[in-house]
Amino acid sequence: MTVARHLRRIIATTDFHSAFDDAVPMLAYLHARRHDSFVVDCGDFFEGTGYYRLGQGRIERDVLVGLYDAVVPGNHGWIHHFDPGLHDITVCANAVDSETGKRLFHPARFVKVGARRVAVTGVIGPQAFNAIPADQRAGHRVTEPVQTLRELMLTHHHRADSWVVLSHSGFDEDLKLAAACPLLNVVFAGHCHSDRPEPVPVGDALVLKGGELGAGYALAEPVGTGWTAQVGSFPPAAGFPRQLSPVQEAIDALHGELRTSIGPLRAPYANGLLDRHALLADVAGRLHSGLGAEVVLLNETALRSPRLGTVLTQGDLLAIEPFDNQLVHAHVPEPFLTDPAALLPHLTAQTGPVVSAPRPLPDRLPTVLTTGYLADTYLGGRTRQAGVRLSQAVQHTLTEGDSR
Repeated sequence: MTVARHLRRIIATTDFHSAFDDAVPMLAYLHARRHDSFVVDCGDFFEGTGYYRLGQGRIERDVLVGLYDAVVPGNHGWIHHFDPGLHDITVCANAVDSETGKRLFHPARFVKVGARRVAVTGVIGPQAFNAIPADQRAGHRVTEPVQTLRELMLTHHHRADSWVVLSHSGFDEDLKLAAACPLLNVVFAGHCHSDRPEPVPVGDALVLKGGELGAGYALAEPVGTGWTAQVGSFPPAAGFPRQLSPVQEAIDALHGELRTSIGPLRAPYANGLLDRHALLADVAGRLHSGLGAEVVLLNETALRSPRLGTVLTQGDLLAIEPFDNQLVHAHVPEPFLTDPAALLPHLTAQTGPVVSAPRPLPDRLPTVLTTGYLADTYLGGRTRQAGVRLSQAVQHTLTEGDSR
């Protein structure tokens, strides 16, 4: 028999990125609070560790469907939000079919929180949407978030006393969103990859973001005629709730495989937080000389920066390079063929810092060696496969003997 829930608050997580090694406090807390809390996520629940690569998103999907009431899709795991079950709880007002303009997801959920009729909607920012691999977002596009929200609020103004937005856009963009939509009450932020220890008021609205990688949550609760909000860390938990034992079993089944040893780490990379810029520079230099590629371009966001010990494990490697990037030879867009100096700032603006070998770049760039993601999304498309994956190049760079 289903027990009625009397909701008092909204609890939000964001950018979990499959961090199941440290997920017990988060899962236990959300399970315990679900009876009186509307639980939401602001995107990028998928991808980032070996649990995703080996489990193919099944554990993440089961957690979302079992514990959450509404989620907005992020640029990581976009395709999973079309799966049955998860699609049912996904809200995103500004993602539409490119040809028909029909919304891809529910525009909003309408719930009662305390005595308040609350509309919970979601948006994904254009920059985040453009970071989705091109093949996954084919046939999709996003509309301008501010205009979309204004139209949605106008259409459903009679159904809600308060408006709450789950945003996968970045905190600075969410501050602008709140300023441009004065009817908003709460904006839960995601995608920005930065700590925000306190809610920020914007007019009558509050913009806030919980800790990433399962470290913390954001909470909003109606009080009087307004809202109060806070950010907190998940308290320690003794173990998984009994009701989540299937999730625990699935995590445990993959844990042993992820602990498999690959080999000892080279001294520069052992016993510390990985410097992904230094690693990518090392990788790019080796690819440039070892594969004879005239130019190598790699974006820092292709890698993550976990803390390493003295031995590289399978889990470490999948955490460092969680996206299974294929290395390819790619065309350089026409404007940059004879102006290579402008290519790096262009890519950096789109995807974050870029590492190149050699540097400075040569005067002409007909093709470059890069990731399939960069080739398909920001360059002129791939010409041929390089026959090696980025993870292989990373593994060899981290574990081969120091050649100096």
